[in-house]
Amino acid sequence: MNSLREQADVLAEAIVERIYESQPQVWKPYGSVGRQKSVRDTHYHLEYLAEALEADAPELFTSYLAWVKALFVGLGFSDAVLPNTLKYTRLVLGERLPEEQRAPALQMIDEGLRSLQDHSDALTSYISGNNPSDQLARRYLEALLIGDRQSASQLILQAVGTGMPVKEVYLQIFQRTQHEIGRLWQVNQISVAQEHYCTAATQMIMSQLYPQIFAGAKNGHTLVATCVDGELHEIGARMVADLLELDGWDTHFLGANTPTQSVLQMLAQRQAAILAISATMTFHLDKVRELIVETRQSGLKVHILVGGQPFNQVANLWQQVGADGYAADAEQAVATADRLIT
Repeated sequence: MNSLREQADVLAEAIVERIYESQPQVWKPYGSVGRQKSVRDTHYHLEYLAEALEADAPELFTSYLAWVKALFVGLGFSDAVLPNTLKYTRLVLGERLPEEQRAPALQMIDEGLRSLQDHSDALTSYISGNNPSDQLARRYLEALLIGDRQSASQLILQAVGTGMPVKEVYLQIFQRTQHEIGRLWQVNQISVAQEHYCTAATQMIMSQLYPQIFAGAKNGHTLVATCVDGELHEIGARMVADLLELDGWDTHFLGANTPTQSVLQMLAQRQAAILAISATMTFHLDKVRELIVETRQSGLKVHILVGGQPFNQVANLWQQVGADGYAADAEQAVATADRLIT
């Protein structure tokens, strides 16, 4: 779908122009800044649509629309805003896309419009139970949300000190609270700044557990974990690397936004058995494909494990991008990595 990707800027402007012409009384109060944000958001819609078309996976687009629907509710937008945006997206693409691309794009938009009726506006909390882990996760999250990083750290260190396994802390506390922080931002209950603070604080607190994580015996296998070029969401990949380290692997976490050549150099230097690639944003799937292709072409003998939100939404997407395995979360990543090398 190169044509859709290449024209995304122009198409987004044209779509917003139609929307503003159709409802000037609704959009005029938002001014030029509001218009710029509308163009930006419409560009995102097109990127997700293009990726879903390329993967032949409507779930990528409909899941994204469900996310946007909840986001718009949190922002106080009318229920008509998203369907109206899709309506004019359909109109503009019908006029401007090449004939061979037009039909599948319009069909997917129609499917997206139908899917909006099936998705609830309400998003269930990731921390809704009342067992000890739930209670600790809530207390930890509450401390982060008021900016009390010291108390949050003390809660974790105390839990580990009294016998809570580090693996359980990662899965039941860190992983779930990160999901909950994302939900709270999506429904407009916390700001972007709060979200970033909570994530940065959790990464700092994770580092305080490294003496336990790095203390165990090694199994002789090496893993390199990375986020693709352009991907800034790194905490999921960091959790995977830490739990594999705890499982005996020698791990090398390269962080966010890592250039392909740097990844290949590290794989060669460390003679890694597995490359773990994380992509949270669907529109970075093309970067995942590129990294996998270049890794294969490099001649390195390495298994490739992928994970991230897009792969959780489409069952066989990991196979489509050319990976050897997939993990839905950090716990499954350990099991899948062990399986790949045996």
